[in-house]
Amino acid sequence: MALLTWTSKYSVGVQSIDSQHTVLFDLINELHAAMLSGKAQSITGALLRKLVNYTRDHFASEEAMMTAAKFPGLGQHRIQHRNLTKQVEEFAARHERGESALNIHLLNFLRDWLTNHIQQVDKEYAPWMNQHNIR
Repeated sequence: MALLTWTSKYSVGVQSIDSQHTVLFDLINELHAAMLSGKAQSITGALLRKLVNYTRDHFASEEAMMTAAKFPGLGQHRIQHRNLTKQVEEFAARHERGESALNIHLLNFLRDWLTNHIQQVDKEYAPWMNQHNIR
């Protein structure tokens, strides 16, 4: 069973961002599946690196779109992006050093952060982006 299921309630109304968000959902679901199957230790490191790298790329893309649209909330949004990236990078580094294992608490944190961020913070920029023809 997937930890996250993409539905229209998560759509921010910007197609390229929605597509990237579905990839983040998929990556978190891959980590969850690995944990449930007992394969977490053997593939978690690679999946975490993939999640960190994709998250960085996604945030850069989202911020570039906000910059192009001159979105007034970019600064605050960027701070939230940096904070999450730092937290995930720190967990990945601890995992690579053997100090931390993948667990349901991390997955729940990622799930909750992503869904809350999309539904509350990201949806704030959707009307602005659409008014400025950012798709």
